[in-house]
This record gives sequence, C-alpha cells and structure tokens, in this order.
Amino acid sequence: MTKKLVAEVLGTFVLVFGGCGTALFGGAHNAMGLVGVSLAFGLTVVTMAYAVGHISGGHFNPAVTLGLVAAGRHPAKEAGPYIAAQVVGAVAAAGLLAFLVKDAGGQLGQFAANGWGSEGMGNRVSIGGALLLEAVLTFVFLLVIVGTTSARAPTGFAPLAIGLALALIHLISIPLTNTSVNPARSTSQALFAGGIWLEQVWLFWVAPIAGAVAGGAVGKYLQRED
Repeated sequence: MTKKLVAEVLGTFVLVFGGCGTALFGGAHNAMGLVGVSLAFGLTVVTMAYAVGHISGGHFNPAVTLGLVAAGRHPAKEAGPYIAAQVVGAVAAAGLLAFLVKDAGGQLGQFAANGWGSEGMGNRVSIGGALLLEAVLTFVFLLVIVGTTSARAPTGFAPLAIGLALALIHLISIPLTNTSVNPARSTSQALFAGGIWLEQVWLFWVAPIAGAVAGGAVGKYLQRED
C-alpha cells in the first residue's frame, strides 16, 4: 500500500507541476497557448501512467479514484488514502510553482485556479455551465479510462488514449473554467490563489466526482459481458 500511495503522490505532483507550470510560465508568455497547455496535461498523464501506473493504477485524481470504485475496478477501502496522497502531491507541486513564480518576480494572481463568472483567463461561463461542463467532461474521461483498461481492449495503449482524452478535455474547457476534472489539481491552485478562487473550489470537487461516478457506473455496464 505504501508504494501505491507514493506512486500517487509522485504522479499527481508531476501532473500539476507539468500542466499548471506550462500554463503559468509558457501560457503567460504566449509561448504555448491553448494547444500547448492542453498537451502538457495530457503528456504528464501518459508519462506517469507508464512510469508508475503499474504500481498504483495511475489515478492521480480523486474523481478518477471514486469513478473506478463505482466501476468495480478499485477497492473502496483504498479510496481515502489514495485521495489524500493525490492532494498531497498536488499541493506540493503548487507550492513549488508558487515559489518559482515569486522567485521570477511575478505575482500569483489567479495562479492556475479554476473558476466561473470571472473575466480572468476567459472564465465567463455561469455556475450552472461550470457544473454541467465539468461533470460531462469527467464522465467522458471515466468512460475512456474504463474502456481502454478493460480486458478486451488492446493492451499497452491505455495511457496514450487517456492522455489524449485529457488533452482534448483541456482544449474544450480551458476557455470556460480553466479545466479541472481533477479536485486535487483545483484545490492545490486555489490554496495559493485564495479569495474567490478558494471560495469556488467546492464546485470542482462536486462536479468532477459526480461525473466520474456516473461515468464509472456506465463504463462498467458497457464493458460487462452479457
């Protein structure tokens, strides 16, 4: 169990550091833009899923863990420790990013937080739109995860498909909510951004988890052999 938790800490750390770091540094200077940031999130999942996925399952996301519990792919008793490990990894990455931003003479501002109804980062979607968007995209994400890791799927390609799915999700939703589908990622950024971003972080737990649990349940039904 200890190795699994360490793997989840490391995987979530790399996801947040790589994805949010690209948004903060590359995106801020228009070097990466929407496509570059989206690919960064997808690539972190691909690389870490291959690196440590065989140890912990490569969740790196509380919503994924709970969705896989709903799909019957992960024991419920391990969900709490997994989620704690993911939050620890995400916050550690956010802390390092915050240090680097300040060390470079910058201001945290919104950091890479998620939100709705704000002019910053193009987040102009309403609270209802944010709930629906995050739930639907996480639902789709779990369908991809459950489907590509099923016994009948081609072996060895799941990390690629999952990473590409996450990149696609970011291409769709960065302009609207700055893309969560991951409560640990959202919490880590909100803790440093503070203010309204911390007040809104509840939605980025509720919507992804609801979507993930539904996606896990539907994925289980679709993959079940009659």
